[in-house]
Amino acid sequence: MLRVLGIIVVVALYIWFVVDVIQTPKSGIRNLPRGIWLLIVLLLPILGGLLWVAFGRAKPTKGKWRGRRGPLAPDDDPGFIAKLDEDEWRRKMRERREDQA
Repeated sequence: MLRVLGIIVVVALYIWFVVDVIQTPKSGIRNLPRGIWLLIVLLLPILGGLLWVAFGRAKPTKGKWRGRRGPLAPDDDPGFIAKLDEDEWRRKMRERREDQA
């Protein structure tokens, strides 16, 4: 059973490496052309894939975390709260005018 699991893992990695080489945009490939990398991955199944990940793929860019971009809920938005307050004030003013009339 363990042998079968090992074979499944190796085949899955092999397929992932091949698909990754094929789908990586040209700007994301380093050191060698895509065709050479594909040959390396196909001819050296696991070693070729590890070489691809180590030397062929562009290193991921480190994005700067910007935190929350906006309110998560309406009650977190100051503009929404201000509009609610204004609507409430207008409602009260309307009621006062109606009471006076």
